[in-house]
Amino acid sequence: MAGRGTGESERLHRDSFRTDGNSPVNSSVSGLHARSSSWRWTVCVLLLLASAINYMDRQTLANAAVRISREFSLTQTQYGNVEAVFGYAFAAGSLVFGWLADRYPVRGLYAAVLVLWSVAGLLTGLIKTYDQLLLCRMLLGFFEAGHWPCAIRTTRLLLEARQRSMGNGLLQSGASLGAIITPLIMQLLMTSEQATWRVPFLVVGAAGLLWVIPWFVVLRGTDLRAPAPVRDEATPGSGGRFFEVIFSRRMLVVFFVIACINTTWQILRAWMPKFLQEGRGYSESAALNFNSVWFIATDVGCLAAGALAVWLARRHLSVHAARVLVFAGCAALCAVCVLVPWLGRGWLLLAVLSLAGAGALGVFPLYHAFTQDISAEHQGKITGVAGVAAWVVPAQIQKLFGMLADRTGSFDLGLALAGFLPLLAVIPLWWFWERKPSDTEASASA
Repeated sequence: MAGRGTGESERLHRDSFRTDGNSPVNSSVSGLHARSSSWRWTVCVLLLLASAINYMDRQTLANAAVRISREFSLTQTQYGNVEAVFGYAFAAGSLVFGWLADRYPVRGLYAAVLVLWSVAGLLTGLIKTYDQLLLCRMLLGFFEAGHWPCAIRTTRLLLEARQRSMGNGLLQSGASLGAIITPLIMQLLMTSEQATWRVPFLVVGAAGLLWVIPWFVVLRGTDLRAPAPVRDEATPGSGGRFFEVIFSRRMLVVFFVIACINTTWQILRAWMPKFLQEGRGYSESAALNFNSVWFIATDVGCLAAGALAVWLARRHLSVHAARVLVFAGCAALCAVCVLVPWLGRGWLLLAVLSLAGAGALGVFPLYHAFTQDISAEHQGKITGVAGVAAWVVPAQIQKLFGMLADRTGSFDLGLALAGFLPLLAVIPLWWFWERKPSDTEASASA
């Protein structure tokens, strides 16, 4: 009996440090166990706002793309290069900040990267040449990359596995919130004078600096400091050496999935205003107004996908099956982009683009939840390394998209092809994602 009691005690001790992504939140994470549920979700709201600021700094360029292209006489290929530079820098920053997020307290690191990317966005409003534009976008991409390792590590520490799809949905929906607000700000600050495209960069960049105030007010100095986890040998991949985790089957799936879904999202996000104005003849005002509507649709898709996955996991399916099913539904919505070449101006085109946008962002909270099941110990590095695939591939596609648009004189074919990529990502998630008993146990205990 004594031996059995000792074994049970050791099991309970080990379970309190489990990092398989499906056990309860580590109760020894620097006082987080004692914090209220409302406090945890308040932090998630701050993450939502950080995502909003991230996208406001990013989307100012897309919304002013036509004016900037005219001022610097840019071809579609050159504009594609601007987006590509941002993507390559984001990939490099993902590696750097992924490593830093696991090594240093997230509270201070997060604030630092947000200040730095806000400054880079502000400086864009002061550029005089195309080369300076490329430099500013490179700096913006590099520092914005710190957002995701810090944010995903934060939700991993705060929330249980069953809650993470919803928490990640809030985090990701901030991207849409920022993108919804940005066109409205652009219309308010830009006049008929060509050069007024610079003003929103200055205003949005400066506003981003204010986020650090509530961040430091809500979080204590000891919050978000995770102790070194005790590896559970019964759960492969729960901790372990970094390279064992990175070359695991789950990570190979993650690389493929994020390359597919982020390519679709970045193409739609970056080229939508130019497509509407130059491809379908909408006015700048009409394009900006629809851009806000489009991002509302993406926000609805993001929040709905996270909530639906949680609901299915609690009542009907395993956590894994619920996530894959909702992911597949969102991917099917993206595929309606195939209709774009046959649609002219009008409500049907806008409806198709809105459905595709809802699906394109809806897959992301599910993707983040998958990555959070791999390793708590290496969460920041996982997000960072995956960010390389997430941005190197789309960066190259951005260049090819611009070249294709120049060659064909149309954006239609590129948009249609981009819409199919999330469907390809469903296959490895269902067939090749390594299943664990804990995936079923989590839903059974919900």
